[in-house]
Amino acid sequence: MIKFIIKKTWYGLLVLAGVVVLVFFLFQGFGDPSRLIMGQTGDSATQANIKKELYLDQPKWKQFLYYLNDVSPVCIHSKEEIETKKLKGVFIGSNPKFGIKVPYLRKSYQTKKEVGSILLEALPGTLLLASAAMFIAIVVGIPLGVLASVKQNTWWDTSSIFASIIGISAPSFFMGIIISYLFGFVLTNWTGLHITGNWFEIDEITGEKRLAFQNLILPAVTLGIRPLSIITQLTRSAMLDVLDQDYIRTAYAKGLSKTLVIWKHALRNALNPVITAITGWFAELLAGAFFVEYIFGWQGIGKVTVDALEKLDFPVVMGSVLISATFFITINILADIIYGVVDPRVRLD
Repeated sequence: MIKFIIKKTWYGLLVLAGVVVLVFFLFQGFGDPSRLIMGQTGDSATQANIKKELYLDQPKWKQFLYYLNDVSPVCIHSKEEIETKKLKGVFIGSNPKFGIKVPYLRKSYQTKKEVGSILLEALPGTLLLASAAMFIAIVVGIPLGVLASVKQNTWWDTSSIFASIIGISAPSFFMGIIISYLFGFVLTNWTGLHITGNWFEIDEITGEKRLAFQNLILPAVTLGIRPLSIITQLTRSAMLDVLDQDYIRTAYAKGLSKTLVIWKHALRNALNPVITAITGWFAELLAGAFFVEYIFGWQGIGKVTVDALEKLDFPVVMGSVLISATFFITINILADIIYGVVDPRVRLD
């Protein structure tokens, strides 16, 4: 198991290194960062200082090495850089110092705040939204798939397939617009929901934050529709294959109840493709909830990234892509480990 985890982690680091290269060379050629930072006004001396600070006066390959040194947890920095960038970690040596640090994603062009702090402020909103969407998809999708397989070729089975096809085909941004307009505007007096809102609200009198989880309902349902549909279809298909196996007939012959056979023996052996879908979609929801967050005004990494793109704030966009890629890789490694726990037939060793 340990060898397997190390191997998967190594592959994940290689993928992440490729993402770093792609992100750097993709965004490095857009606009003049020094002009974006100081605006339309500013003398040539100020612009030269900014270019020096961002290493823009260096060749491209050197700029990339400096960027890699910033975002890498293993680094070499001078004492002045550690103090200026306020790097957090353990550093040894005289000058330059070798260290293990929290990755430094540089500063926003617009707010001058550290990108890491900006994304960490938005991360809880994205995690909450993605978790709620997957919770809805799992709690509704798996039972629907099981019932559709047990009641094959009935109206229940046909209805679940039809609903799943619609859910898979409809893009999230389209469903978001329809759901927000219908339940957050037309029927708002009955639902009590609003088109936009965050997981907390600020009291206008006291200025205190209070939880407002009712604002989570519409974006979570919107974001959960597609994974719910896919989980339903996969559960149905996997259950149909399992229910036709010899050991299921043997379980019935031993006198086990239908409920026990279906929900314990059959479902457990049918969960592998479902786990793949759940973990893959959870990673995708964390990385790709951009449009849903933007439509519902939900304060998460997606909305922060879209706002940064509008303002050409590329360090925020680059940091967002790296964090999303890290989540995706980590969740896929966890999924491979879970396989061995759920299905004893899988031997990761």
